[in-house]
Amino acid sequence: MKKVTTPLEGHPHKVLPTLKRELGLFHVTAYGVGLILGAGIYVLAGKAAGVAGNAVWLSFLIAAIVAALTGLSYAELSSRFSKDSGEFYYVMKAMGKNIGLLVGNLVIFAGIISTSAVALGFAGYFSSLFSLPDILGIALVATVLFSLVNFMGIKQAAWLNVVFTAIEVGGLLLIIGLGSRFIGSVNYLSFPSLQGVFSASALVFFSFLGFQSIVKLSEETKKPAKTIPKALLLSILITTIIYILIGVSIVSVMDWQALGVSASPLADVAAAVMGSKAFVLLAIIALFSTANTVLIGLISVSRIIYGMGREHSLPRFLGKIHEKTKTPLNSIVVATVLVLLFILMGDISLIANTTNFVVFVIFIFVNLSVILLRFRSAPAKSKSRFSIPLSIGKIPLPAVLGILASLFMICQLDGQVLLLGSALIVVLLLIQWLMGFFRKLR
Repeated sequence: MKKVTTPLEGHPHKVLPTLKRELGLFHVTAYGVGLILGAGIYVLAGKAAGVAGNAVWLSFLIAAIVAALTGLSYAELSSRFSKDSGEFYYVMKAMGKNIGLLVGNLVIFAGIISTSAVALGFAGYFSSLFSLPDILGIALVATVLFSLVNFMGIKQAAWLNVVFTAIEVGGLLLIIGLGSRFIGSVNYLSFPSLQGVFSASALVFFSFLGFQSIVKLSEETKKPAKTIPKALLLSILITTIIYILIGVSIVSVMDWQALGVSASPLADVAAAVMGSKAFVLLAIIALFSTANTVLIGLISVSRIIYGMGREHSLPRFLGKIHEKTKTPLNSIVVATVLVLLFILMGDISLIANTTNFVVFVIFIFVNLSVILLRFRSAPAKSKSRFSIPLSIGKIPLPAVLGILASLFMICQLDGQVLLLGSALIVVLLLIQWLMGFFRKLR
């Protein structure tokens, strides 16, 4: 078994096993693209068009810029610290263990909720295609099956992700191809209001979520300090191009007001050009898309639970690795159980809407961590290390803009979502305080 050089705490002669490094740039980039090109685009593109009009492509661009600004911070931090615990470890190094634990718990919460919601989406598509009424049962079985793939090995999961991602991209390229025949038919700078463009950008930002989860593969990636930043930025670039082309294509085929009230906008666009059979084709593609998002979501959540267990911020048994598969079995089981519990809630739409709020808060902490760590020690200058460009002294300008952009996007969210998200943070802080209190009593 492969060993690390750091002694086990309290046992100086023992060393911890590590996850198996099997992933290269192609696999990690495909992982990022597959998670970003999730189920969101199949629904949110229409709703965004209904708010931003023909300028929906601009909303995608604004959301991409916000993602890229914070993506640069993730790239530098992942180059410094190759840890699966990701945001938890970065913030802990910059601001201390308590704040790091809060951010880590927020990441776990966001991952569980979004994965549960997409699992129900997968079940909905599966139910409609095969006329099976038990949506909850389908979602539960699918989650268990994808968790087994997660347990079998990261390489197997990565190749399955590559296949699913290829199908996802193929479906979106089909929409782009169909819309290309109608490009130039509308004014792409026509929009109901500028506020609508910004509101739509906050909405479609959900379609970009996933790039930050690439850092969760650091301990399973070859040359992670170099590979992770490259894959992270490549995945944002690739998906941004696809999303902008999707935005242009859909309003070229259909009126933006009709798209705004459509429950299946991309299927409607395909049907407008190809006929009713396009619904079945797009439903099958959406099935693979949602399946891919569930698989990668389970991987991401299990890896941060594993990383936090390894750092002893969660129970230590969560940081253990299975002898044969070299995967974190205990954290995979916990992640699966939590996702299954939220699936049983059935209707989690309001809670799912808090995902964006939670992620924007996490992004603020991540960008702030880069700035604080820059003042403590400058990033090592090396060809194998990534450093954010455009700095004023020790302050990286993109990180500052990332904080401001995240705050701006929070202001675009609904008041009920802001209230629920704030309540979540208070509850997590209370739980952390109680755990610390009882730990002291022992």
